[in-house]
Amino acid sequence: MALADHASDTMTALATASEDDVFAIPTVEKQVYRDGMARLAAAVNIITSTGEGGWVGFTASAVTSVTDSPATLLVCVNKGVQAHATLSANRILCVNTVAGPHEDLAMAFAGGSKDMATRFAGAEWTTMVTGAPVLEGAAVAFDCRVSNIMSGASHDVFFCEVLAVRHSPEADALVYHARKFHRLS
Repeated sequence: MALADHASDTMTALATASEDDVFAIPTVEKQVYRDGMARLAAAVNIITSTGEGGWVGFTASAVTSVTDSPATLLVCVNKGVQAHATLSANRILCVNTVAGPHEDLAMAFAGGSKDMATRFAGAEWTTMVTGAPVLEGAAVAFDCRVSNIMSGASHDVFFCEVLAVRHSPEADALVYHARKFHRLS
């Protein structure tokens, strides 16, 4: 079934559903949902942290602002990624929003390389307040402490209080849309 057809069917069902039975309507199929989410453009971020095992990181697009008082982001982390245990234990991370030239690096952190040392060797890194790795030349980097973690199916949602911000005003943006990277000036 095409995405537009499914959306139309869902809207029809909602329009005719009573308030009591709207919760009886099944959720969309996994592939329909994934295809829809592929059309939602998002910034590309490399989430980094540090712990007993050294630096860890992965690529994520599920990052958003929660509030500016106190400055807080949320980061959705798949429970299966290598970095999950370190993030959960140390409760610090850096959201590195990658710039256009970092496409290959984003792919490496998306699982192109399982070895963390190899991932980090692809760029220059520094640190700010928490000690989490900060990507040199990132469009913006948010250095955070994790204030709360909530579980949601296959992912945990990390609420992250921002302790420091570094940005590169000249950097291009890299977004993920339709299962491809796109550079924005």
